[in-house]
Amino acid sequence: MRVAVAGATGAVGVHVVAALAERGVEVVPLTRGAGVDLLTGSGLDGRLDGCDAVVDVASVQTLRTKQAVEYFTRSTENLLAAEAASGVGHHLALSIVGIDGAEVGYYAGKVAQERAVVGGSIPWTILRATQFHEFADQLRARGRLGPVIVVPTMTIQPVAAVEVGAALADAVLAGPSGRIPDLAGPRVEQLADLVRRCERAPGARTPVFSVPMPRLIMRTSGLLAGPGARLGKVSFDEWLAGRTRD
Repeated sequence: MRVAVAGATGAVGVHVVAALAERGVEVVPLTRGAGVDLLTGSGLDGRLDGCDAVVDVASVQTLRTKQAVEYFTRSTENLLAAEAASGVGHHLALSIVGIDGAEVGYYAGKVAQERAVVGGSIPWTILRATQFHEFADQLRARGRLGPVIVVPTMTIQPVAAVEVGAALADAVLAGPSGRIPDLAGPRVEQLADLVRRCERAPGARTPVFSVPMPRLIMRTSGLLAGPGARLGKVSFDEWLAGRTRD
């Protein structure tokens, strides 16, 4: 098989590429480094020729609703158009658990992405996953305000990105399947607690505060695994210990 991966160098993209390679699949990266701009469609012409499937794990760093919706809508439409032109028979998209009805921020963008995939002409698979273990460390960096760290009040069930990559690789081999079971981590956690555990490294003792954000879905339990979800095996502490050793 020959499979293109949008966002091949990202947090989960690198694991998708590795998992596909382990399964004997040839990978075509769709990244800026490879000359592809998903937002404009530049570099996509002919890039997907001979590909059996496209896995979209590309992302954008924004919490602004308009920017997120525009990015995910346009990039998805550009991918689907290129797939149709090259005869690709399977589009796979990674989404987020619990985003139904989201109207603000990044989650609204993922809702728009799912809508574009379902409404397109290419047979599709959508995998929803919970936040990655890396999410806590990302918010740890962004939330520094002088002598403290401030993060949203958030109950999550974080999953290892390597397990998400493997699940997407398996979904490629399974063929178009629509919405497949969600994937979540093995334990329910509080985001602030995870950030504090990241701060326990030698020399890192910055106080961490949790602040409610009433309008955001992240404050609810909607981001947790529901009935029928698959659970990963790698806990946050196991991931953190592995990262520390690396």
